[in-house]
Amino acid sequence: MTKCGLVAVLGAPNAGKSTLVNALVGQKVAITSPKAQTTRVRLMGIAIQDDVQILLLDTPGIFAPGRRLDRAMVKAAWDGAEDADRLVVMIDAATGMNKKATMLMEGVENRREPKILVINKTDIAKKSDLLALAQQLSDRLMPEAVFFISATSGEGVADLKDHLAAAMPEGPWHFPEDQLSDATDRMIAAELTREQLYAQLHQELPYASAVATEQWIDKDDGSTEIRQQIRVGRDTQKAIVLGKGGSRIKAIGEAARKEIAEHLGRPVHLFLHVKVDPRWEEDRGLYEEIGLEWTK
Repeated sequence: MTKCGLVAVLGAPNAGKSTLVNALVGQKVAITSPKAQTTRVRLMGIAIQDDVQILLLDTPGIFAPGRRLDRAMVKAAWDGAEDADRLVVMIDAATGMNKKATMLMEGVENRREPKILVINKTDIAKKSDLLALAQQLSDRLMPEAVFFISATSGEGVADLKDHLAAAMPEGPWHFPEDQLSDATDRMIAAELTREQLYAQLHQELPYASAVATEQWIDKDDGSTEIRQQIRVGRDTQKAIVLGKGGSRIKAIGEAARKEIAEHLGRPVHLFLHVKVDPRWEEDRGLYEEIGLEWTK
């Protein structure tokens, strides 16, 4: 009998959820960045373990929402937990029980779904602190298992995957064996470009920016032409993205093109342009483009 189940990965911003999902899948399906709240969409990574298919929901970080985009992201995270076969509750060992982690615990401790406590970044925390943190959280969550991992190095990830596979219910697989994510190529292409924005601009570019794929043409020669729009809120931010003489956007485009071409497995022609739109967060169409629900 085959087995298939849904696992929602919940955590505060920057806890390492996307890195863990990528590690469990065995290939990059979600973008990562040291910048908090990098994940916006509720993306599913598909992991295989023998005859088991594990559907991993990489959810946006849970935090106190303020703006419309924040509310949509937090709603996507909590919606992802509904009817999951297991909740992976991920805590950053480096920050411990800060305000955001406390908010997460308050939201999950009384949920009915079986929980697995995962303490991440154990390679940079003291062992004595880890044990005390695990005991404190276990008393609140009553998890069926606790795992100490480093999602970046892979330490402990195989044991977690074994546990998840054993916990999944019997049933048919929901996706073909060679499919790694439920995200469309169009969505992934936009995410890969956004990842390069964060990677190359670091703290220079504020969180309030977005990438939308405007045009996608599969050409007769086997290549794909993609035109994307980078949206920012102010002219000063546009200047940062463009760089001197357009040097920065050229570097971002070249790095993103390579990532997208590797994902698609074919040559890519990528064209980027920057639009200043102080109210881009009010664009319903953009929410649909990045897979979020419009919230009031």
